[in-house]
Amino acid sequence: MRKIVSFMHLSLDGFVAGPAGEMNWIHVNEELFDFAAERTNASDTALYGRVTYDMMEGYWPTAADKPNASKHDREHSAWYNKVNKIVLSHSLKGLQRDKTTVIGDDFVEQIKALKAQPGGEIVIFGSPRATQSLIQHGLVDEFWLFVNPVILGEGMPYFKGIKEHIELKLVKSTSLESSGVVCLHYVKQ
Repeated sequence: MRKIVSFMHLSLDGFVAGPAGEMNWIHVNEELFDFAAERTNASDTALYGRVTYDMMEGYWPTAADKPNASKHDREHSAWYNKVNKIVLSHSLKGLQRDKTTVIGDDFVEQIKALKAQPGGEIVIFGSPRATQSLIQHGLVDEFWLFVNPVILGEGMPYFKGIKEHIELKLVKSTSLESSGVVCLHYVKQ
C-alpha cells in the first residue's frame, strides 16, 4: 500500500498562510531544499490542489532552463517533470497534460485506488485545502511539518475542519540551523 505524505510549512501558531494567503514568511534556503529533496526523490507521484498545481506548473517545468537557475531549481525541475501529478480540482476537469491526472468528483475512492496501486510514496506539497480534505477522510499517512520561527496571529490554519482525534507518532525532529526551521516528521498510528 502506497503512503500519502504531506509536506507543509507552518507558522509556530499553526498557520499555513497569512490572512490574504501570503507565504512570504516561509524561511527557505539551500539547507532546507537539500533536506526536502531527500524525501521528494523517494517519491514518484506528486499530489496537489488546484491553486498549488497552477503555481507549480507555472514555474517548475522550465525552471532548470533559466540562465540563473539554482541547484535546487535544476534538481526540483527535473523531479517535477518526471513524476506523475495528481490534481484535486473540480474546475480543471478535462485538463489534458502529460503525466497529469485531474480528480474531481469521488476523489476519496480514486485516491484509495491510487494508494492500492504499486509505486512509491505520493507526496502532497502545500495545498492546504486539498490536504485538509484528505486528512478528513483518513488518507494522509505521514506529516512532514516545517515549523517556521514566526507567529502570524491569524491566517489559514493547517488543521481546519478536522473532526476526529488522530493519533500521531513522532518519528524524527530535525533542526535546520541556518533558517531556524524545525522539521517534525509524524506517522499516523
